[in-house]
Amino acid sequence: MGTPLDLIVGLGNPDPEYLATRHNAGFWFADLLAREHGGSFSRERKLSGEAAEIRIAGHRIRLLKPMTYMNLSGQAVSAAVNYYKIPIEHVLVASDELDFPVGRVQLKFDGSSAGHNGIGNVIEHVGPKFWRLRFGVGHPRNERGDAARRDVIDHVLKRASASDEQQILDCLAEAAAVLPVFLEQGAERAKSKLHKSKKAPAADDASAKNNDGEAG
Repeated sequence: MGTPLDLIVGLGNPDPEYLATRHNAGFWFADLLAREHGGSFSRERKLSGEAAEIRIAGHRIRLLKPMTYMNLSGQAVSAAVNYYKIPIEHVLVASDELDFPVGRVQLKFDGSSAGHNGIGNVIEHVGPKFWRLRFGVGHPRNERGDAARRDVIDHVLKRASASDEQQILDCLAEAAAVLPVFLEQGAERAKSKLHKSKKAPAADDASAKNNDGEAG
């Protein structure tokens, strides 16, 4: 039995200087889905974002890229679920994840923000009961295993190396490929397929948070 999914939200920052940065992995995922499934984004003021519609395995899926900056992403998600009358349990939010190494992707339901400002703002607006796709972008820890707040912000708001970027793109493609499984066979089957080759250990979710900043 499949798992219902009506809305996929990719988190990112809208200004051109941010489009190729690690923090925009969620935007990359939404763009990938639109390309693969014939969707076209258009600006929707009522949703505070750009929206598209696609079909995956015969299911209509709406895509949303909030144009509010990362820290205010919840405004657009709330507007979309209210306008389209979508249960929050039928929403998937895709984002970057500092505390996962590059090359790791995780699909999960519910939980805390793990320090991600965009996810935190979505939780503030609609609660935590939604699906998440978290794409590892690595962490700028030094030899002692820590990093200054400025280092973390600079890390996510800069472009990754060519090899790291390719690994992130590969993870996006793998996640896109399991969405038909999610819809037709269910979330547990999709998680099994997605995670089976992603064995790299994650750092503690509570550590090294992504802090404030307009685009953070």
